[in-house]
This record gives sequence, C-alpha cells and structure tokens, in this order.
Amino acid sequence: MSSQAQTRTRAHQPCAACRMLRRRCDSNCMLAPYFPGDEAEKFFGVHKVFGASNVIRMIQMVDESKKEDAVKAIIYEATSRLRDPVYGSAGTIFHLQRMVEELKMQVESMRAQVVQLQEQRNQLLGILMNVRHLDSTSSVHDSKFDGGNFMLDEDSMAYDPMTFFTENDWTF
Repeated sequence: MSSQAQTRTRAHQPCAACRMLRRRCDSNCMLAPYFPGDEAEKFFGVHKVFGASNVIRMIQMVDESKKEDAVKAIIYEATSRLRDPVYGSAGTIFHLQRMVEELKMQVESMRAQVVQLQEQRNQLLGILMNVRHLDSTSSVHDSKFDGGNFMLDEDSMAYDPMTFFTENDWTF
C-alpha cells in the first residue's frame, strides 16, 4: 500500500489514541503507527497507567530505530501494572525467576534419580551375569545325581538327621 493510500485510510480511521482522546487524527500523529484503530485496548491500558502526554514524551526521547521496541515495552509494562499495581512487570520477572529455580532443582533431582537407577541397573546386570556364569560352569550331571535320581553317599551329609539330636544331647 502506498503512503498516500495509508494517509487516506488513516484520515478516515483515527488511531486508537485519537479515538479514545476524541481528537482529530492527522497525518503527523505520533501515536498512530503504534496504536492502530483496531487495537484500542492496548492504548487504553497505556493511557490509564502512563497518560497520553507522558507516552508521547517517552516516545520522543527514544531514537527512531528503537521506538517500536520502546512502545512494546510501554505496552507490556502498562499491562503488567494493570494486572499487578504494586510490582508490575518486576513481579512477573520475580515469579518467573522462582519458577526457573524450582525447575532447576527438579532437573537436579531427576538427574540424581537417573544416576541412582543406572547404578541399580548395573548392579542387577552384574548379578545376572554372575548367575549366568555360575549356571554355565556347573554341570547338571554331578556325582551326587544319577540321571535325575538323587543319591547320597556316606560322606555327603555331615550329620544324619536321625542321629544328630541324640549325638549332641538335645532332648525334646
């Protein structure tokens, strides 16, 4: 859209600032580029917190290349002040910093749990490997077993259960 077309459109539609202040919006309106007519709620908050003349002064003090960022900051601060009149955006920043610290603590806790679980897994894998190693080295056909029938030698048991109690003078 050419600048003449924008000027004509702006002449027919005043910016949000001029509409709210009920004044004529001309081509050199300082607030028109930042508060278009369809974004009246933004200017309403800014006007309520800072006032129109203060906003114009703040915008005039900023370099041309930084004016858009300054207006965004003004809008954000005004919105924050309306939500939290005491702390404004500083309250939001403090709240976010607290959340970051809590999340850092949660991450550290999760890392500690991961390390602990990895250690447990390694221990269990070690036990499993030892059990498999013992199973592979022991033979099922030992001298005490004969084809699935359990056989006892004279020396296979240290004590005979029938004579153990009488030999050791235990009485019942």
